[in-house]
Amino acid sequence: MKLKTLIIAGVAALGLVGTAQAKVIKVGVASEPYPPFSTMDASGHWQGWEIDLMHAICKDQKLDCKITTVAWDGIIPALTSGQIDVIMSSMSITKKREKVIAFSNKYYETPAAVAAPKGAKFKATPASMKGLTIGVEVGSTNQAYAKKFFSKTATLKTYQTQDQANQDLAAGRIDATIADEMALDGFLKTKQGKACCELVGALPYDSETLGSGIGAGFRKSDTALREKFNKGIADVRANGEYQKITKKYFTFDIYGGK
Repeated sequence: MKLKTLIIAGVAALGLVGTAQAKVIKVGVASEPYPPFSTMDASGHWQGWEIDLMHAICKDQKLDCKITTVAWDGIIPALTSGQIDVIMSSMSITKKREKVIAFSNKYYETPAAVAAPKGAKFKATPASMKGLTIGVEVGSTNQAYAKKFFSKTATLKTYQTQDQANQDLAAGRIDATIADEMALDGFLKTKQGKACCELVGALPYDSETLGSGIGAGFRKSDTALREKFNKGIADVRANGEYQKITKKYFTFDIYGGK
């Protein structure tokens, strides 16, 4: 083979490597455990409903997806700065966030709810929870909800993760926590959760703070990738894979209305 041909072949090979590398999609997942949606097992592998769904969407769209963990409070900056390509970490679609990033169509929705120690004598209302200390995850829609409806009558205590709030609830250091109902359901099914706590009730829906469902987040410029995820979400719902995955973790539909 002539030198010129070798050079051309080498350049072409480099181009193919670059193309292959460009196809790796870094999917941002919050490093904090969020059962049953995303948790790390003993061997260091991520698992959960949302992880399974992500793999199903990527398989459907023939995308090479790699999980990249990021602290929740830095996950949007990680996306906009290019450290990750997608956020798939139970992020609610809100108008405030849509000013910064774009979202896929929703892939599930969940109301906010209140959990408390067993035998709690109050209801899931601001009036009934007057004077209590309520734990919320910082930067979450549930913090925004609690601030809007509960901050005038109760004390809000923020945590970096919902798991930390759950631990303080179990230890009796807070009176209640406000979080996604499905995430609380996962905690209350654990040995610790069963022993200590119970669901007081779901809260009235508020679109201003809770948004319009859970979606994957993208840079606004990445329209093609966003559309691939939209197509993937539609496909797995149509072919039954979504329902198959959901049955592994829930006994009820989590998609909600259209």
